[in-house]
Amino acid sequence: MARTWVLLRGLVREKKHWEDFPAKMQAALPQDRVITLDLPGNGEFFNDPSPTRIGGMVVHARHQLKQMGLEGPYHLVALSLGAMTAVQWLSQAPKEVAFAALINTSSSRFSPFWKRLRPANYVRLIRDGILNRDKVSKEQAILEITSNLHGREYLHQLAEKWAEYARMQPVSVANSLRQLLAAMRFHAPASLPASVPALIINGGGDRLVSPDCSQRMADAWQLPIKVHPQAGHDLPLDAPQWLINSLIEGVTESGK
Repeated sequence: MARTWVLLRGLVREKKHWEDFPAKMQAALPQDRVITLDLPGNGEFFNDPSPTRIGGMVVHARHQLKQMGLEGPYHLVALSLGAMTAVQWLSQAPKEVAFAALINTSSSRFSPFWKRLRPANYVRLIRDGILNRDKVSKEQAILEITSNLHGREYLHQLAEKWAEYARMQPVSVANSLRQLLAAMRFHAPASLPASVPALIINGGGDRLVSPDCSQRMADAWQLPIKVHPQAGHDLPLDAPQWLINSLIEGVTESGK
């Protein structure tokens, strides 16, 4: 039976930031359907206010899928803030989720704020990643924090491309801060529904969010965890084929 994979990006990111990852995943799973969604305040919804609670993002994602005429259960592949949305989703509507891959995420229940957002990045993330008016240098700063396995020249070229995304569909400072607030206040449940197979995936070289956050969630929820030893926070950018292989292995092992 064909599966529907729903990809959710993170803080102030839109579906175009997946780049060619969805196409690579679709090629690896030709019998399935791979789709991407934007969260409120990002991408095609850049004019909408971002919810300050993760639950509001779940409502929006579910509404999008309904408008597309799609029905669950869905296979969620979610990064960072998107993974918080996936956790909330499978917790409140477990029948809608067949499988969830939670990538480089965290929760205030299991980790202190200085691990959820590493202190070394505070000044640069706010100054260069949110408040900066120069879109290329803004994207360059974000990429240099979130990617480990690409050279500076590649990241600069990608920053120019992502700056164009920001010109077309700009995320406001207010929405950036609202999303950051939603992420910081997210308090994951103590346990997840046993009916939904889930997998924690982590970049062991993540310099934005401590890899310990993923390990603590895996331990608390007794979930399998797959770790790429060098990849950074933007794991789909750093190690796309490794991530696709991990997803296929995870869903196969779960029987879903």
